[in-house]
Amino acid sequence: MNLSPLNRRRFEHFKANKRGWWSLWLFLVLFGLSLGAELIANDKPLAVHYDGDWYFPALKRYPETTFGGEFPLEANYKSPYIRELLKAKDAWTLWAPIPYSYQSINYDLKVPAPAPPSSDNLLGTDDQGRDVLARVIYGFRVSVLFALTLTVLSSIIGVTAGALQGFYGGWVDLAGQRFLEIWSGLPVLYLLIILASFVQPNFWWLLGIMLLFSWMSLVDVVRAEFLRGRNLEYVRAARALGMQNGAIMFRHILPNAMVSTMTFMPFILTGAIGTLTALDFLGFGLPAGSPSLGELVAQGKSNLQAPWLGMSAFAVLAIMLSLLVFIGESARDAFDPRK
Repeated sequence: MNLSPLNRRRFEHFKANKRGWWSLWLFLVLFGLSLGAELIANDKPLAVHYDGDWYFPALKRYPETTFGGEFPLEANYKSPYIRELLKAKDAWTLWAPIPYSYQSINYDLKVPAPAPPSSDNLLGTDDQGRDVLARVIYGFRVSVLFALTLTVLSSIIGVTAGALQGFYGGWVDLAGQRFLEIWSGLPVLYLLIILASFVQPNFWWLLGIMLLFSWMSLVDVVRAEFLRGRNLEYVRAARALGMQNGAIMFRHILPNAMVSTMTFMPFILTGAIGTLTALDFLGFGLPAGSPSLGELVAQGKSNLQAPWLGMSAFAVLAIMLSLLVFIGESARDAFDPRK
């Protein structure tokens, strides 16, 4: 990868910050593992070799009749009936390390749910008998993907709005600032709860509702950079050469403005995760049954006799947010022009 001398110095400075550097690698490893959650936690076999043929239940649904059953329903590979059918043909099955998905229920619990940690459920089960470790893995993936998507879309809108205000100034800047003052003065969390109560919330509905407010965090930073940069000599020279305003904005001024913008992104990411967790905790987030860290926190609050629920949710959120904050601090120092 060819980097300019300036970006190479920034990268070396970021790498020199061991806390941020190792936090980045640890976060990437955890996120990469969560992307393959179906290969780690699944209540269906990853592969089955039956009667000379290969089947992949984790990727495709197979009816019972495929394995000699009587009903054209999806096979339950944990049932004694299906196990006997597979055993009769000396079938070979490959299971995930955690034989539970985020929504599968352990019907063989020896104590009432929520069950404490055991060799079968390493972090115990929630109050519905679902494996906590599986829900943590899937919930981590949902939280990070949601926050990444929201951060990218918010950055696009916020950078565009700030660029237009800072570059054109005048009435454009004045009207934009008055709108931001009104819009930022609204009680965001209460409005999110009210809007989420009108519809059945899902991933995309929540993303759209939160996007209404999350884009404002970058506007002031980008606006200030464009207000400063529009009067610099190279911008005046580009205007004198007849270059269009759009080209000046996004080809010449924006790269300089992105320095300060990049340092804010990890903190927008942590804020998005915190907001999603809060909405899930209050019951206005993802649909019921979805893998959610906020819902796990709510279960810990409702089941104080099961401390593993709250401790698991706290540990995951603390580690995830701490890693992102460490990465953000290192990025901020690396892009600091004073260094």
